[in-house]
Amino acid sequence: MSHPVAHEVNFDGLIGPSHSFGGMADGNIASTHNEGHVSNPRQAALQGVRKMRQLLNAGLIQGVLPPLPRPNFDFLVAAGFHGTDQQIISAAATQAPGLLKAAYSASPMWTANAATISPSADTTDGRVHITPANLSSMLHRSHEQSDTTALLCSIFENENHFAVHSALPSHQDFSDEGAANHIRLCKQHGTAGLEIFIYGREPGELHNHGFPARQSRLASDRIISAHQLQPDRSLLWQQSKRAIDAGAFHNDVVCVGHLDTLFFHENAFDDPGRFLAQIRQQSEDLFELHTIMVRETDVPLDDAVKSYLFNSQIVQTPDRERFVLIAPKDTQAIETTNNFCKELVKGNGPIEHVEFVDVRESMRNGGGPACLRLRVVLTSAELEAAHSGVILDNDKLDQLEQAITEHYRDRVEISDFADIAFANECRAARESILDIVSLGSLA
Repeated sequence: MSHPVAHEVNFDGLIGPSHSFGGMADGNIASTHNEGHVSNPRQAALQGVRKMRQLLNAGLIQGVLPPLPRPNFDFLVAAGFHGTDQQIISAAATQAPGLLKAAYSASPMWTANAATISPSADTTDGRVHITPANLSSMLHRSHEQSDTTALLCSIFENENHFAVHSALPSHQDFSDEGAANHIRLCKQHGTAGLEIFIYGREPGELHNHGFPARQSRLASDRIISAHQLQPDRSLLWQQSKRAIDAGAFHNDVVCVGHLDTLFFHENAFDDPGRFLAQIRQQSEDLFELHTIMVRETDVPLDDAVKSYLFNSQIVQTPDRERFVLIAPKDTQAIETTNNFCKELVKGNGPIEHVEFVDVRESMRNGGGPACLRLRVVLTSAELEAAHSGVILDNDKLDQLEQAITEHYRDRVEISDFADIAFANECRAARESILDIVSLGSLA
């Protein structure tokens, strides 16, 4: 049986002009550690663009998702502030600076949390299914979903090819953090795969020690249903509490999968032996599973979390038969993870090369290369049906770099949020970027 040619498109989130270190993400060690430090939005965004250009020039299809509106005045109005923009900003800065900080959060840059995506090869109706994450567990992220949904509907508006669902209800039992807790394994992108949903807790369960478990089992179960996935080609499994308490607030901090390969830390999951056996059982007629399990004796869990070794992208470039690991430079800076990468490429395993990228500004807030991208598997027809303005070439990347250089500050402190001039700068920067990707209607 022949299958349509399909491509994995990486949609990177363009880091917004309000990038700052607010320390609002409980369980995210880097975010907490850097709270209050001075940020450099211009450098952050340019680092992200360089990563996009690197993958584009390696022969991959690269997309971009523009920043969401910041500050989010709708959020502030819903929180009880009123009047002109100036009055809303001034009142929030005086009465509730924490809410103002949340309204400015640039966290939508981590598009791995934007949504969960199921390719058409997996769904009963043969469409790409997309569920925006509700991100209900963290205040500063909980107000993203409406703007994210509008953005995804604009890009994937052709209902013959795409089904964009509403986010799940905003309740802790439905807590959904998007593709950061979703793994798809397959033989080829265009063939049916096994979709694995990793959760941290059961409905009604509170994680009363250590850090909060963000993804709920109920949320993952309901997405499986909404996306019309076959039960024998979907799998629910629990992340280990040890990983969560070590700072793996999402599964993609301790695991990444690509095609038929699963790369993970031995302490990533509950009962890893039974987990792998279940994958092999359910994928028997789909693909042959290849695993790279990193032992605690080689890379302690704390080093894995600190380095973001697993928050890397695994890609296959046209000039290589095996895979390339796109890892943050922090992985190279830590002895255990750097040594592991050196040994990794010496063998004859799935990964033959490691490239280290500088995304330091993102890393300081707890997000590596994989956090910055949302993977969307599209057939050629689906890619043609999607909004072409967000598919990048080098000319469009040049335009983005020019807009960033012109509109983004190279120094932002939390105190800047009280200045209406900064709010106006953020709006102008976003409008410039929306024009480049032909999404001006979202302004």
